[in-house]
Amino acid sequence: MAPHRGAKHTWGEPAPGAYSRSPYNRLVQIYTGRGDDGTTGLFGGGRVAKDGTGPEAYGAIDEAVSALGVARAAADGEPAVAILEIQRDLFVVAAELAAAPSRRATLEPGTSLVTRAMVTGIEQRIDAVVAEAGVPSEFVLPGGTPLAAALDAARTVLRRAERRAVTHLREEGIKDSEVVPFINRVGDYVYVLARLTEGEWMPSRHKED
Repeated sequence: MAPHRGAKHTWGEPAPGAYSRSPYNRLVQIYTGRGDDGTTGLFGGGRVAKDGTGPEAYGAIDEAVSALGVARAAADGEPAVAILEIQRDLFVVAAELAAAPSRRATLEPGTSLVTRAMVTGIEQRIDAVVAEAGVPSEFVLPGGTPLAAALDAARTVLRRAERRAVTHLREEGIKDSEVVPFINRVGDYVYVLARLTEGEWMPSRHKED
């Protein structure tokens, strides 16, 4: 937060009047101390251990959203819009994973509950990109462009999030969720977006002359 004009201010020290003037500080307190015992609050109520399967799963989704933010910062035009849409969709995933199993009936489809329509929607986006750019027939080395490299890094985080979600849903006995199929398709979508923005693919094996 910038200091007031004429006031001396260094990071680590609040600017005079900063907290009283900011509208955000009236709404949210950044630190509460409630998690100092190693627990975290769930969406809709309840608390669990921070290293539980749920926080591990939606924490990985949070990492994926941030990794996609790095990619979006390197993008413009349609790729930037596509990445932004994925980031917003992943907030629905995180909300579902952050809800206590006993609260699933209260979740709102498309807002805090992943739907089959969301899965098919991603599949349609994948098909559109593949129709435009094709798809490699072998493994590709990331790094053709900064944007493609960032997308590939985000893709690996999504794959980890998918694994964490599988563990969480299995441990909680949840069998009616579309979370895993959706994360899986998003990983595929990010992969083809990386190939689309890369243009020329670098195969993982040397080509023989």
